[in-house]
Amino acid sequence: MIEEVSVKKYTDRIKLPVSFDASKMMEEARALQLDPFKYYNVIPLRAPAHLVDTSLPFPAASGDYADGSWTDWMDTPALEQSPYIKSVVDYFQKHTKVTLVRILRLEAKATVQDHVDPTLGLEIEKSVIRLTVPIRLNDQVSFILNNKPVEMHPGECWYLRLTDSHKVINGGSTERISLTIDMIPNDWVRNEIESGIDDKEYK
Repeated sequence: MIEEVSVKKYTDRIKLPVSFDASKMMEEARALQLDPFKYYNVIPLRAPAHLVDTSLPFPAASGDYADGSWTDWMDTPALEQSPYIKSVVDYFQKHTKVTLVRILRLEAKATVQDHVDPTLGLEIEKSVIRLTVPIRLNDQVSFILNNKPVEMHPGECWYLRLTDSHKVINGGSTERISLTIDMIPNDWVRNEIESGIDDKEYK
């Protein structure tokens, strides 16, 4: 069961005090020999271990899947061959448990319709949050959260309260590419989010 807990109410969008090199991430994404796709494409970088190594047994049934504890997690070959992106993941992994990591691609002239992700918020007990790092944008990409655009730029790292209504519009002629990193929101993660008014750069 998903439960909301009485914790500090965070704003729906916070830019963390760290940024990454979008050009390095884009170079490594291209090296993965991205396939042509229609509408939406997902490249797993960290996934349930039994999906990465099919010799491993399927995990036992669990009563709660939201916090990722139902399975072990493993880096995929795509992440292993992407050293800079792996260093971005490791930046968080050394402080907390990182679960699902993906590169998300949205086709030019495509829209992800309004929806909510009911477990992806700091206010949700025993769950994970999702951080978003844009890799490639264009001036006609809009991420709309609670009917207001989020002004993100490549390389920035954002916490977005995805339990609220959101959609993505790519009105441009190039695909939108982003890195998403799901993690357990421990004290270190919360402190990073709460100190999101600074702007330090990670190279």
